[in-house]
Amino acid sequence: MSAPEALEISFEYFPPVAAEAVEKFEALARRLAGYRPSFVSVTYGAGGGTRERTLSVIEKLRAVAPPPVAGHLTVSGASRAQTMAVAARYRELGVDHVVALRGDPVKGETHFAPHPEGFASAAELAEALSAEGFAYDVAGYAEPHPESLGEAADWAHLKRKASGARRVLTQFAFDDAAIARFRDRCVAEGIAAQVTPGIMPIVDFEQLCKFAARCGARIPAWLHEAFAKVSPEDKAARRELGDRLAAEQVDRLRAAGFRAFHIYTLNRADPTEALCAHLGRAPEAAAA
Repeated sequence: MSAPEALEISFEYFPPVAAEAVEKFEALARRLAGYRPSFVSVTYGAGGGTRERTLSVIEKLRAVAPPPVAGHLTVSGASRAQTMAVAARYRELGVDHVVALRGDPVKGETHFAPHPEGFASAAELAEALSAEGFAYDVAGYAEPHPESLGEAADWAHLKRKASGARRVLTQFAFDDAAIARFRDRCVAEGIAAQVTPGIMPIVDFEQLCKFAARCGARIPAWLHEAFAKVSPEDKAARRELGDRLAAEQVDRLRAAGFRAFHIYTLNRADPTEALCAHLGRAPEAAAA
């Protein structure tokens, strides 16, 4: 009998806002830790908008769940000193793995503009983190970034920021061929970092469409058609459809040669568990 296929999964969380959500988050982290992710990451708002909550969540994750933690870090709206001070806080918490990002424009702005004393790009942040001995991952776009400066500029930037990265974590996309082309182009460009598709289980289709419009992800016609056939009032059927579509996408990507997936959990256990079960991951006992 052949050995089971080796797959790497990782989870992304966001810091809960309401105080009453924190206890639920701890239970979520314990529950999903049983699926043995390679790491979990925690988002970080532009300009440090969630800084203290992100740090608090990371501290809780280090205490209640065993998987290694990666802290997101953005350059938007912050000086170099402020950004690297957060990296130092991560290290104090025992976190040496960072997801290096440019970040969204600061509140009230429509386009990114570097802080006068800040990093101009995720590439500059990546270089500073590397100099400080951090392991880091970066973001990649299988579909054009909404602020793309053109193909040549986009690839030059990706090559620079990914030159020492462990992984390129992709923005969610539903065009599997585009994701595979992106990976193949990374290989052709000499990018050694592992391309890990970001998988977004569909919990709320209408909300997904709004989010996709902001980040430049394309929602294909077939996906609109699939949800148009299910009543918005039938929540159970819509959840089942979302779970099935996520599983089918992962199957197609596995057939294309991918063996690692970064799951955007939206702090929801059920869709993530359904996808893990589809991948053959049985949960271990919850972390004590």
